[in-house]
Amino acid sequence: MQYKQFEFMFEVYTSSADLSIDDAALLQQAKDVALKAYAPYSHFMVGAAAVLSNGEFMLGTNQENASYPIGICAERTLLAAAATQFPEAHVITMAISYYNYGKDSYNYQPVSPCGMCRQALVEYETRFKHPIKLILGGKEGQVYVIPQSNFLLPLHFNKSFL
Repeated sequence: MQYKQFEFMFEVYTSSADLSIDDAALLQQAKDVALKAYAPYSHFMVGAAAVLSNGEFMLGTNQENASYPIGICAERTLLAAAATQFPEAHVITMAISYYNYGKDSYNYQPVSPCGMCRQALVEYETRFKHPIKLILGGKEGQVYVIPQSNFLLPLHFNKSFL
């Protein structure tokens, strides 16, 4: 038997004020668009904002449904729209933020993509052969900057299994 270990490093900022101007602006877009999410059931409103390789910006929000399994997360909404509108461009950086109404104390820590979104992000990185930098933040407080999304899903499923 052998043991293997997976580790990665990421940046932790005290607040978005410590980010570069561009990263802070992208995170603010994610915060702003989160308020447009359709989340009448969970009240957990997520926003994603991304800059593409062609200079375009994309936004996405979570869209819930009374039939819970058919809702879609902000990250996957954004990726689908980007791939449709700009099929030759790739996502360089994506910022993700949220508002959790009714649980205000939770709004001050970074939010991380769910498992389905992690898999979708890895597929997108693989498709375009380019890492996606993630900026994760809440309403206020610490911000995490992760150099590539596949760090969040080290044993991801991929086409080699098919």
